[in-house]
Amino acid sequence: MYAYIARRIVFGLLTVIGVSIVIFVVMRVLPGDPLLAVLGPEGLQKLSDADRAKYMADLGLSDPLIVQYLRWMRDVASGTFGTSFFRSESVADMIVRRGPLTAEIALFSVVLSWIVGIPVALISVLRPNSFGDTIARFLSILFLAVPGFWVGMLIILAMLFWFGYRPPLTNIPFWEDPWSNLQIVLPPAIVLGLGQAAYIARMARSSLLEVIREDYVRTARAKGLSGRLVVGLHALPNAMLPVITLSGILMGFVLAGSVPVERAFATPGLGYAMFIAVNERDIFVVQNLVFLYASVFVVLNILIDLTTAWLDPRIRLQ
Repeated sequence: MYAYIARRIVFGLLTVIGVSIVIFVVMRVLPGDPLLAVLGPEGLQKLSDADRAKYMADLGLSDPLIVQYLRWMRDVASGTFGTSFFRSESVADMIVRRGPLTAEIALFSVVLSWIVGIPVALISVLRPNSFGDTIARFLSILFLAVPGFWVGMLIILAMLFWFGYRPPLTNIPFWEDPWSNLQIVLPPAIVLGLGQAAYIARMARSSLLEVIREDYVRTARAKGLSGRLVVGLHALPNAMLPVITLSGILMGFVLAGSVPVERAFATPGLGYAMFIAVNERDIFVVQNLVFLYASVFVVLNILIDLTTAWLDPRIRLQ
């Protein structure tokens, strides 16, 4: 087990290093002048060559690429993550201030996906090809096909015109005002969670249909147990391994999906900060947030792999 853990951690570190290199190169290759974003077209035209060189040196963009990359890795290791072009705020302060909202959205969306997805799968398995099974499969395909940000905008419009509801637009921590915080977090979490629930329901249904054909399930039925007890006590625990693995993968969808969904709800989280930074071409903020998202995704998948290996000892031997 310890060898498996060490191997997964090493592969995770190599993945993070590779991701950092890709992010750094992409941010330097993308078209666009960073000074144009900072000074605007008129300010850029007034710059002399000497002033331009001074600005680039102040931003650290005139150094060789390897120096810029090592400086960035030093900032990451120290936890500062550099400073925004447009604000005196460091990226680390931005993460501390906005990160809890995005983390809450991700947590609530995952919990909601299980609360909705697993019962839907159980209904489909206990009563296959019934009306409930047909409705469950229809809703799963619907939420798989509909973009989350579009659902978010529909929810906003419905709540605004029908109920006159306007959620708070400021960053309110949970420990200061739980109700206002939940008003900010729950709508985007519901949108993301419903999309994930569709994946969870389909995966759990497929896994359950495969498991209930196993011999030990037939034996449990032969002993006289009801169908619900057989599925709930015997089939469901053994069918959860693919669902747990899928949940780790879906976290990447949550992180990526938080950008348009937070933009739709004007939620002051990291996704909204990413949207603003991309529009402003603030490459330091973008590269650090993308690197943070990628690192969190790698760490979560390592934890999912270790959890799966703990639940199924056969995986440790692979």
